[in-house]
Amino acid sequence: MKLARDGKITKEMEIVAENENLDSEFIRKGIAKGRIIIPKSNRRNTKPLGIGEGLLVKINANVGSSKTVCDLENEVEKAKIAEKFGADTIMDLSSGIKESDVKNIRKRILEEIKIPLGIVPIYQSALRAIEHKGAIIHLDEDDLFNVIEEQAKEGVDFFTIHVGVTKEIVNYLIDHPRTMGVVSRGGTFLAAWILHNEQENPFNEKYDYLLEMAQEYDFTLSLGDGMRPGGIADSTDYAQIRELMEISKLVKRAWNANIQVMVEGPGHIPAHEIEHNIKIQKSLCDGAPFYVLGPLTTDIAPGYDHIVSAIGGTLAGLAGADYLCYVTPSEHLGLPNKEEVKRGVIASKIAAHTVNIARYGKRASKIDYKMDIARKNLNWKKMIDYSIDPELAREIHSRSGETDDDEGCSMCGELCAIKMLRDALEQKRE
Repeated sequence: MKLARDGKITKEMEIVAENENLDSEFIRKGIAKGRIIIPKSNRRNTKPLGIGEGLLVKINANVGSSKTVCDLENEVEKAKIAEKFGADTIMDLSSGIKESDVKNIRKRILEEIKIPLGIVPIYQSALRAIEHKGAIIHLDEDDLFNVIEEQAKEGVDFFTIHVGVTKEIVNYLIDHPRTMGVVSRGGTFLAAWILHNEQENPFNEKYDYLLEMAQEYDFTLSLGDGMRPGGIADSTDYAQIRELMEISKLVKRAWNANIQVMVEGPGHIPAHEIEHNIKIQKSLCDGAPFYVLGPLTTDIAPGYDHIVSAIGGTLAGLAGADYLCYVTPSEHLGLPNKEEVKRGVIASKIAAHTVNIARYGKRASKIDYKMDIARKNLNWKKMIDYSIDPELAREIHSRSGETDDDEGCSMCGELCAIKMLRDALEQKRE
């Protein structure tokens, strides 16, 4: 950000400009204003990726172990699958059985993927506090900031920090309980800590120290929505908006320190409130990139929440969201397996691509035009190659015995509309 404000175009800016089919000066100006970020640590060689105003909508895939299921190789494979099927970034949300599990999974993912990696560092801090002090509520400032520095030294590209969870908001919830309470894990850790210790959130109180660390290691801050609604009954309530107001002040403090920052948003939001939420965030945060979880437009679809998320993500993207966090079919039910990670990535990718076509037309729809020509020519090989999931497309097309040489498929056979019109036109021309 400092270089952009000094009028300098870096190699990373040039790469992002080329990938986006935009002028590098457009990227520089966007970064200088805080409207565009390139989340890239100075400790790791990743593909530069732009997120923000005027750029294609990007998607994130979450992986990570839990205390119930902790398998290092499985989480690494999930990260690889997410990257293969189009995730632009990965977040490792491992909570593990012990702190060493979390460290080992993160290090392996950093080695295996070439796209930016994000972390919620309080998860490791919590494990450290449990192992050495007996409970999360006993963690201290050093436990929080030491873990961030350890992870930054390894090359983590962006950090989700719940800076907006303040003592005022937590105390408000005592007398004004929500239907679902607080469902953000990191937000809940801090809320419980605040209630027990009767002190302010250390991330908020020592925010300048966090900015100094971001300067040193050149990581991007993702200001977490610890008060996001956990169900549509709590959407757009006081706690959510009050946190966003606090975050808006912290965005400007980050910019004053030349720190790249994005803002995380909700969660569970009914369809008719999504546009309002995006506009409120963009207004309060002066156009800082907005990163939304879903959003989920209904609460009754366990097993199909990747579809609900794609619906909400499309609406959010059309309203101006810059970055979508995927949701898998196992959301609200259990830890996702590898197939569910794939489905979540693809659903989110479809939502982002849908938005990009609506926003940018031919800049985003070149592959769709290639698919149209392949379909017109009944070229099954190319149709499958252009598919977002070629493996599934191949499986479905061939299951009734069709081959790439067949003109029809099992849906229409000889009654294929494309073939019939083509033959009729050829006969007429003859």
